[in-house]
Amino acid sequence: MALSAAHWVYLGGIVLILGTTIARRNVLVPALLATVATAAAMTGDPVVAIQALFNATLTAASELFNIFLIIAMVTALLGTLRAMHADQRMVTPFQKVMRGGWSAWTVLIVATFVISLFFWPTPAVPLIGAILVPAAIRAGLPAMGAAMAIAVAGQGMALSSDYVMQVAPGLSATAAGADPGRVADIALLLSLVTGGTALTIMGLMLARQMRTPSDALLEEWESGVVTGPRPSTGLLRRLRRRFGGGPGAAEPVTVVEEVEERVAVGVGGPPPASGDVPHVPGPAGPAPGDGPATPGPTTPGPAPDGAPDDPRTQRLARVFAVAVPAAFGLMMVYLVLGQVGVVPAVQSGSAAALVGGLATVLVVVACVALDGPRAALTSVGEHVTDGLVFAFRAMGVVLPIAGFFFLGNAEFAGRILGLPDGTHAPGLLVDLVVAAERFIPGNPVVMCFGVLVIGLLCGLEGSGFSGLPLTGSLAGALGPSVGVDPATLAAVGQMGSVWAGGGVLVAWSSLLVVAGVTRVPVIELARRCFLPVMAGLAVSTLVAALLL
Repeated sequence: MALSAAHWVYLGGIVLILGTTIARRNVLVPALLATVATAAAMTGDPVVAIQALFNATLTAASELFNIFLIIAMVTALLGTLRAMHADQRMVTPFQKVMRGGWSAWTVLIVATFVISLFFWPTPAVPLIGAILVPAAIRAGLPAMGAAMAIAVAGQGMALSSDYVMQVAPGLSATAAGADPGRVADIALLLSLVTGGTALTIMGLMLARQMRTPSDALLEEWESGVVTGPRPSTGLLRRLRRRFGGGPGAAEPVTVVEEVEERVAVGVGGPPPASGDVPHVPGPAGPAPGDGPATPGPTTPGPAPDGAPDDPRTQRLARVFAVAVPAAFGLMMVYLVLGQVGVVPAVQSGSAAALVGGLATVLVVVACVALDGPRAALTSVGEHVTDGLVFAFRAMGVVLPIAGFFFLGNAEFAGRILGLPDGTHAPGLLVDLVVAAERFIPGNPVVMCFGVLVIGLLCGLEGSGFSGLPLTGSLAGALGPSVGVDPATLAAVGQMGSVWAGGGVLVAWSSLLVVAGVTRVPVIELARRCFLPVMAGLAVSTLVAALLL
């Protein structure tokens, strides 16, 4: 087929966004410019082109707003738990089983994965760093081992699958035109394969570094580089200056100052993400989860109403520290039973609504229990408002980026351009793929690794979620041409984007927070993670290409 000027302009927009990503600059402005230019080329009307800029973002918002609500409700729940100190009680039992280096390694992985799966790495990393890391160090686990365990289990496995909140699978599936539930299932499998491979290699690397449990280990760790400049500060400063970290990055930063600053703005894991919150893009470096760097504030919430030694608050903290994980655990069991036909199955795409609804119910119950029925009328509203603010700060910048890729999808282009109902809108991305089909390798393995590489490139800016509209769109367009399920291809791209930018492979992402709470050089941490994680991604991509 003959390509029009609009096709070439749209292709130029994709190249511009990729180039901006590789240069580690924010892609928001390039996405806006590409949207205007593409709409103008499609219609020849500058007024419609300007309107399309708004309509594209509005269309993306209408398609993705369910994601914002889930983030808001889960964030509100975590704020309520913090108000009664139940968040700390959820992790303290893990300390009791840390009796050696390997048990500490296992506990950190399990605790980080589970908490990050339900709440994203954004709040999980500081919480685990404050409560579990000191116990792990005393048990004989090296600080670098603790950092690698937290990064892989939280910013990597939990955030890349995002199986409970399903923000990342929702973004990928919407762009690919696939079933979100299927993308989530495949992403969970691939994340476990990637993480399992990486952790196995890391375990072999740490085998000779485990030490005998001792209080002296904790004293040595605490008296280390706590207040001095981190050894990699100079290198990190040069990297930031080169890749656009901003003028403030040139100032020396101590470990404590850096962690406090970044935790205050919610770097964590999209994403989420990105954190964090996942790691999702932000003006100076995205936040998807941890979000997925995963920008956005740490989960906000009012100050605790009861002092830590208030007996009533302690009782409530004990109750909800058990009740909340148990409620979500029962929900997961119900979903699994529904898939095998034991109970009525939850309809496709409704699992995320179940998560958000359950979180809302728990917020109301917890606020009534903590504040009383009358005061809960105010506190519930405050927590939900804080959650919505956090959701838009973490994910809002994704909307214009997604809007550009939606413009290339025939399903959304008509709405964005304001075409009358029933009018056929061109699918620019699919047309480009069809035109280039003879140049595209027909090998599913090559295609999967190609999408993985694109996802990794998208993650170079330090955001786990900003590249998902691109990898999802490519999956929807390229998958059928080589006989690969678009859901599988979208999940592969999601692995590359989140594992790179979500806070595992890129030092200027939320990996900074992991390095800060474990007191290790962030550049060294990224270097230690690189080969194990890349090996894990290679194995999971082969699994996707050959078995799924």
